[in-house]
Amino acid sequence: MRASSNPDFVEAIARGLDVIRAFTDSPSLSLSEAAQRTGLARPTVRRILITLQELGYVHAEGGRFELTPRVLELGVAYFSGSDFWALAMPRLRELVGHTHESSSIAQLDGSDVVYVARVAVPKLVTLAVSVGTRFPAAQTSLGKVLLAGLSRDELDAVLSQPSRSGVTPPWQPGRAELDAVLTEVREQGWAISDQQLAPAIRSIAAPVRSADGRVLAAVNVNAHAAETSLERLTDVYLPHLLGTAADLSADHALRARVPLEGVEA
Repeated sequence: MRASSNPDFVEAIARGLDVIRAFTDSPSLSLSEAAQRTGLARPTVRRILITLQELGYVHAEGGRFELTPRVLELGVAYFSGSDFWALAMPRLRELVGHTHESSSIAQLDGSDVVYVARVAVPKLVTLAVSVGTRFPAAQTSLGKVLLAGLSRDELDAVLSQPSRSGVTPPWQPGRAELDAVLTEVREQGWAISDQQLAPAIRSIAAPVRSADGRVLAAVNVNAHAAETSLERLTDVYLPHLLGTAADLSADHALRARVPLEGVEA
């Protein structure tokens, strides 16, 4: 029996969710198996399964019960009602756990990057960064990844817009130099910024892609140059970063696909 001191706690709902979760490792369950897995009495489990069957969440055949695709509605409500970058925070925290450096996700807004998610680690830094902060794209590893994902016409249009960040970076590349950098980013699949945005700031970034391969965001690891060498960024942090970028891309593809596929039984 589930215990709760909250007078508004609805025991029936809790038991119903327990029964749904009982199917986690098995595609079908008998009444006895469901009762054993949940620790609930057989009559209780039977009533719950019959209710779920009436609602279309469970299919019964030959004395065994199976969940129907309609159960996906529960997940769709979560995915559809939540901001993806908020959902990405556990991925960032895991990355930070590996590197012990701050990590951020950013998207392009004109010729700037805008931070949409961040997990910060207290370090010696020269720039304050939080969600909503913007920097000129060309001087950041995040921005290089995002710019590299654009077509030539898109890149021309973006670079024609002045930065609204209020930051004047020390590195001011000409177009030919920037094009060469972006070509390298496209070829290797990641980007580095070594004190090009501000003194002592180093970062490495990788793309987060949609299901069709479009670069929709970038994720980075940010470090202080006095503490972290370029070799450590590429040799130690990059594999974790690429793994996180791949996970975020898969998460985004799943979130986009589930509502489109539908949940009809």
